[in-house]
Amino acid sequence: MREALNPGLPRWIYVPAALGALFVVLPLIAVAAKVDWSRFLDLISSESSVTALVLSLKTAAASTVLCVVLGVPMALVLARSGSRVVRWTRPLILLPLVLPPVVGGIALLYAFGRLGLIGRYLDAAGVHIAFSTTAVVLAQTFVSLPFLVIALEGAARTAGSQYEAVAATLGARPTTVWRRVTLPMLAPGLVSGSVLAFARSLGEFGATLTFAGSREGVTRTLPLEIYLQREADADAAVALSLVLVVVAAVVVLGMGGARFGRGPFEAESRQ
Repeated sequence: MREALNPGLPRWIYVPAALGALFVVLPLIAVAAKVDWSRFLDLISSESSVTALVLSLKTAAASTVLCVVLGVPMALVLARSGSRVVRWTRPLILLPLVLPPVVGGIALLYAFGRLGLIGRYLDAAGVHIAFSTTAVVLAQTFVSLPFLVIALEGAARTAGSQYEAVAATLGARPTTVWRRVTLPMLAPGLVSGSVLAFARSLGEFGATLTFAGSREGVTRTLPLEIYLQREADADAAVALSLVLVVVAAVVVLGMGGARFGRGPFEAESRQ
């Protein structure tokens, strides 16, 4: 029978590891234990709840696509370019990782709002972004884009550029090298980054509330609906919280299985 403990690790290290796991898992169990199961279906199937969930999934999917479109080129430039400008730009690109979401929302508002740096010209052209569904997507993209960039940049640095160099010496055009060599090689990192971006977008609250507001059916995503229900109906807030936990878990586990080519519980059988 295979040893349950890794002989390369000291036994004491499992104690803080277990405490860390409990610290993450116990609050999730507490949410499930607090749910009023007799009213659960009624609570999560209300019109406002379903509308908020659908809006969350749609905007999170849209922001993830936008993250991929913008993040893949950004990550490759950061990983491959030795330019001083790129090195100085990198901390600014990753700043939303540590920036409070509310501050991000205010920054977006003063950039794309009616009186913002760019928003005033868009408003004059009849394009209104703030407090719209588009604002939700932009807010989610702002906070989740660095997650995809940092995951893909790490994958690109690990993979190196030798295969791309070989393809180029064989006469392949740069676009062909990028499409036939670079992207397939970075696919696992792209999947991981996309999962992180989607999960972060799904749970976004502060930047969305500040930049997009909380208009039912337009900008009120599930986290905002949970916040409002917390004051009006605590049971509804708990039930919707559990829904968000389940949706996020399904996305992470499902895409994680696709990333590794196996389910989360099949690792041992392939070792």
